[in-house]
Amino acid sequence: MKKKIGMIAAAAMMAFTLSACGSNNTGDEAASGNGGEAVKKYVFGTDATYPPFEFEKDGKYVGIDIDLLNAIGEVQGFEVEIKPMDFKGIIPAITAGQLDGAIAGISITDERKQVVDFSEAYYEAGLSLIVHKDNTEIDSPEDLAGKVIAIKKGTSGAVKAEELAKQYGAEVKYFDDSPAMYQEVANKNADVTIEDFPVISYKIAVDPNANLKIVGDRLNGDFYGIAVDKGNSELVQKLNDGLKTLKENGKYDEIVGTYLGTTAE
Repeated sequence: MKKKIGMIAAAAMMAFTLSACGSNNTGDEAASGNGGEAVKKYVFGTDATYPPFEFEKDGKYVGIDIDLLNAIGEVQGFEVEIKPMDFKGIIPAITAGQLDGAIAGISITDERKQVVDFSEAYYEAGLSLIVHKDNTEIDSPEDLAGKVIAIKKGTSGAVKAEELAKQYGAEVKYFDDSPAMYQEVANKNADVTIEDFPVISYKIAVDPNANLKIVGDRLNGDFYGIAVDKGNSELVQKLNDGLKTLKENGKYDEIVGTYLGTTAE
């Protein structure tokens, strides 16, 4: 009799355990929606030191990229979790399966397309040369001979800096984030840096103490895309469909205009 009671108790405990496990959300599911179905949640990496595209304000992550991604999630019915990290670690984190994707002002390049997939381009940026506001020696890449270029690791700007350094005989100094490389030029410890045009334009506009200025024409025509794990066509489709909806209903222009006062097109 005791054995029978023990078996019944064990069965009841197992049923309770299975029921409890079934009520918990997995890493890629959020709370159930109105229809009772679990809402998909995706984890996206970002570089939170890159205004106006992503930055921290009042304890929250905001910016063009963050607002766009949240709006896409809203119209496509998925939740977004943001994980800030150094830019250079973002794509390795995607390929290692630690992230579903990333939005961080990531330029779409052939090299990157070998290891991650991209959404359709959502912003045209382009790189520019930036010098101290008192600098009168540098107006174009041809003036970089013997100069020091400060640059953030892992960026398309770093690739361009290395290319120009080799071509014109300049030195490259690497930094982990944008504020550090800006400060190097502002302190005159480096002669020039290279940054995406809308990013540095915003920096100079909102920071009267930046002591920086843009010189010359844009060096290229970079396009930003949302990176995802290679082969995740389902997420790419959701991102593309979401972007299309936001552009059609005016939300895209509203988000970009909030930070730059103009659209990207």
